[in-house]
Amino acid sequence: MSQKQITALIIIFLYMIATIAIGLIVSKMKSKKKASQSNEDFLMAGKSLGPLSLAGTLFAANTGGASTTGIATNVFQYGLSASWYVIAGGIGFILVSFIAPYFRRAAASTVPQIIGKRYGKPSHMVTAFTSIAALFMATGAQIIATASIINVVTGISFQTAAVITTAVVILYTMVGGFASVAAANMMHVLFITIGMAVAMFIMAENPAVGGFSALFAKAAAMKTATGADMNMLSMTKIGVPTVIGYIVMYCMTFPTGQEIVQTFCSAKDGKSAKIGSVLTGILSAVYAIVPAMIGLMAYICIDGYAVSQQKNALADATMQFAPSIIAGIILAAVVAATMSSASGNMIGTATMFTNDVYRPYIRGGVHDDKKEILVSRVVMTIVGLVGLGVALTASNIISVMMSAFALRSAGPFAAFIGGLFCKNVTKDAGFLSILSGTAVAAYWTYALKSPFGLSAMVPGGIVAFAVLFIVSKYQISRGVEAAAPIELDKE
Repeated sequence: MSQKQITALIIIFLYMIATIAIGLIVSKMKSKKKASQSNEDFLMAGKSLGPLSLAGTLFAANTGGASTTGIATNVFQYGLSASWYVIAGGIGFILVSFIAPYFRRAAASTVPQIIGKRYGKPSHMVTAFTSIAALFMATGAQIIATASIINVVTGISFQTAAVITTAVVILYTMVGGFASVAAANMMHVLFITIGMAVAMFIMAENPAVGGFSALFAKAAAMKTATGADMNMLSMTKIGVPTVIGYIVMYCMTFPTGQEIVQTFCSAKDGKSAKIGSVLTGILSAVYAIVPAMIGLMAYICIDGYAVSQQKNALADATMQFAPSIIAGIILAAVVAATMSSASGNMIGTATMFTNDVYRPYIRGGVHDDKKEILVSRVVMTIVGLVGLGVALTASNIISVMMSAFALRSAGPFAAFIGGLFCKNVTKDAGFLSILSGTAVAAYWTYALKSPFGLSAMVPGGIVAFAVLFIVSKYQISRGVEAAAPIELDKE
């Protein structure tokens, strides 16, 4: 390895060690405060997060491999408009902030629990299954991103790098649970936002790039092999249907994504949930251009690079144009993003399994904190290993994430929103809504291959809402009673 590779690798590993150390310190501090730790403390930080901690955790959980290496990779296809993937996420957080306090007041820890309270056991079980499966896929996407960076920096095989990544994430997540992840996320946010932004400006001044003016001039002149303009600077190339699909996707997946809902439920009150969501939205929208600009540098300024889509665009540009220490910092920032997202996925899956499967169906409703914490840690390990399997068999991060989002949100979203805010919905309508929306999304994705570039959650969500209200209206007209409403805690 070159001196730059060695330096970058040392910084990345020091960052991983620091992350694990935070987990150990937070876990030890919490154990001193309490003689015994409850499963709620372990998985939800005792519902104590203020607006800033909440915003940091939300941003770090959502800003993973797809939002960093995925965007840089997609600049080849969409130019700077690839950044809409994260800008749309920021818009989604701001819109979801209006209902965020209700998650905190629903007296539940998981999305399936909230749905089960309104629609009963079948809906509860189906939602738990699809949500857990989606988080397996999402964890794999984060492992792909981190392993790709280690592969570029060290030259070791992607497979070996994926194994190392999985081991580190499992260890640090298991050590302290959600409180340690939330504490580490504050460090992650600084590395992701400030670290990557500063590195972007330093990289632009590299002689091979020549500053932003030279970069933009070169980008404007880029042609395809057939002589067509590549439109690398376009913010609309990705297409209006795709942008709309992204916004709808986030508005649907945030309220039904366990790692997001669990963070909202961990807020100390509804006001903190709302403010934290708005802050996350603003930060996400501003940050979005950074990985896109770094991807642009890769495709424009690395000789022979713009002949096809390159999955290591962000890492390759960093190693080419950043000084050794800056390269280490920016790649550690991406590692921060992917590790925090993977940890959120693991904790979310553990929470759903213990609350929605283990306690109600295996333990018969009997609550035992010690056993549930043990089960949670076992589940985290399993999620990491399954995610490793996904990482070793897939490569396109954004495709994996889009499939995961569609699987977990297209069906449950209508039932979830209807369950919280609508009086006249029935249990059967909720169940059929979940099944139909999920089926349509799966068909749109895997059979039709997402025509028009539109997210599967748009048609899936439309069908799910239609089924929910049509079936409910029909059943109520036939004398079927509406499902009992969910009782919300008072603030």
